[in-house]
Formats: sequence, structure tokens, C-alpha cells
Amino acid sequence: MTAVFLGSYSPRLDEKGRLFLPAKYRDGLGEKVVLTKGPDRCVTIYPEAVFHARIAARLASATTSSRSVRNLRRALLGQAADEAPDRQGRVTIPAPLRAYAGLDRDCTVVGQGDYVEVWDTAAYAEIEASSNLELDDLNADGEEFVF
Repeated sequence: MTAVFLGSYSPRLDEKGRLFLPAKYRDGLGEKVVLTKGPDRCVTIYPEAVFHARIAARLASATTSSRSVRNLRRALLGQAADEAPDRQGRVTIPAPLRAYAGLDRDCTVVGQGDYVEVWDTAAYAEIEASSNLELDDLNADGEEFVF
């Protein structure tokens, strides 16, 4: 059974760029995780098996004759880092990914079902404030989403 990551948390990065993963997420993330660029300038953290099945496998099967596929491969695979959380549940977010997401100290970690997003707290607050969407107006992939 695959873990479902829910909720949001506010850990801090330490001076070495390490982030304490929320205790609630640790078992589901497993012994190895993959960190990479996420949408809207966040860092995504996937359990290793989920990353390989969802991201790497799809990119491997896509044609490399397409410039957009090559660019996506560079962004998601070329910037990815595999990490093993330490005994205290910390992962190191590499400097290029911290720079991409503007991560400094205060972070917001948001569960996204089968992966986790890591945001700069101020950037996440802006995203939340600008969305102003009512649940009734949301849809998934152009389809009506039923609650």
C-alpha cells in the first residue's frame, strides 16, 4: 500500500541545508527519497519507488526528439538528488534546489498525496492568498471533481 501524505507542517532548514521531515511522513517516504524541482518553484520529495514509477519511467518512454521533453528531463532528472534520511529524520536539500525554491530558513511542507512539496513559507503564503478558489470551482484535468 502506498502512503498518502496529507496536511502541512512548518519545519526549519538548519545551517547545513537539512530539513526535518515531519514524523507523520517518515514511514511513508521510506529509506530513500528523491528530491527535485517542483511546480511553482517548490522542491518535491518523492519516495524513491514512486519517483521511478511516476516520473523517471514516463520520461524514459517519452521521445527525446522533442525539445520540451528534453527540457523537462533536464529539469526533473538533471536537478534531482537521491537522499537517505538520517536517523533523526533529516534530509539535505542540495544548494541548487534550495536556490530554485528560495528556501532559506522557514519552510512549509505540504502533503500532496503520493509526494511532498517543500516551500519557502512566505512564497507558500502568497500562493495560498492568490488562489482564492472555492472548492466548488475546482476541477481535475478539466473533469468535474466530485467531493
